[in-house]
Amino acid sequence: MHPAYAESLAEFGSPRQLARCGAWLLEREIPGSGRRDAMGCYPIFSCPDWSQLRSDLDAVGDDLVSVSLVADPFGEYDEAYLKECFRDVVAPFKQHFVVDLGLPADSFVHAHHRRNARKARRVLSVERYARAPDALDEWTALYGVLSERHAIEGVAAFSKESFAKQLGVPGMVALRATEGETTTGMLLWYVQGDAAYYHLGAYSARGYELRASFALFSHALEYFAGRGLRWLNLGGAAGAGETASGLSRFKEGWSSGVRTAYFCGRIFDRKGYEELVAARNAPPTAYFPAYRLGEFR
Repeated sequence: MHPAYAESLAEFGSPRQLARCGAWLLEREIPGSGRRDAMGCYPIFSCPDWSQLRSDLDAVGDDLVSVSLVADPFGEYDEAYLKECFRDVVAPFKQHFVVDLGLPADSFVHAHHRRNARKARRVLSVERYARAPDALDEWTALYGVLSERHAIEGVAAFSKESFAKQLGVPGMVALRATEGETTTGMLLWYVQGDAAYYHLGAYSARGYELRASFALFSHALEYFAGRGLRWLNLGGAAGAGETASGLSRFKEGWSSGVRTAYFCGRIFDRKGYEELVAARNAPPTAYFPAYRLGEFR
C-alpha cells in the first residue's frame, strides 16, 4: 500500500493515488489512441480503506478508459462489494496459497518439504539482511539467473532501478541462504498489517542444487511466526489462471489453506473502449481490457 512501492513500478505507468481509499493505480497510455487507462500495481491491488474504493472509482468519470487489477485476497471486502466497484468484470483469478501462523507447521507442511528443508539447512545458513537495500547487488544477480532460466518478460522483468526502490519500501524483509560466504538464494517479503506477502524468490545454480528454496521457506515460517504475524500469503501459480506447475505444488506444500484472488475490471469510457476494441480488430476474447489482448505474452 505504500507510495514508494507504486513509485518502484513507475516504468510501467504513472502512479495515481485514489483520494479517499488511499490505494494506488498505474496510469498507462494506450498506444496510438491518445487515451489512457490504468492497472493495479503488480502483483495485487492493496487498499488502505476498501469501504471508500467504490466512491473513488465512481469519481473517475471518463478520465480513464478502463481499470483492471487483481484484488488482495486479504482485503476487507466480499465478492458482492467488488461487483459494486467493478461493474464489468469480477471473476476468480487464482487461488493464493496461505499460511495460518497460529497452527503448528508440522500439522500442514508436506512431509516431502520438511525432509528437503532439513537436508538443505544442514549445509545452508539462513538470515535476514539487517538493511534490505544492502541486498541489491546480490539480489539482481540472482534474479538475472531466474530471468534467463524462465525467460521472464513484461511487468515482472524488473530493472535494477526498480529493485533498488522495492528494497527500500517500508516492510520489506529480505532473507538469504548462504553456503559459507556465498549467497545461494534469496526471498523478498512485504509485511503489511498482520500478514507477510511473498514477493519474489531467486537462486543461483548452486542454490537449486542444494534446495535453497526449502531452507528459505522453512526459515520464513519460523521467522514470521516469531514476530507475531498471523498470516503468510505465498501467492498463486505463475502466469494467468491456474496451472498444475511445479511452483504451485511447491507453494501448496507449505500452505495451510487457500484464498481466492479476484480479477476485477471496470469500463469508465464505454464509447472509447468500444472504439479501441474495433480499431484493434481483435478476435472475441474474455481478456480485459480486450484492446490490450496479448500485452503480457
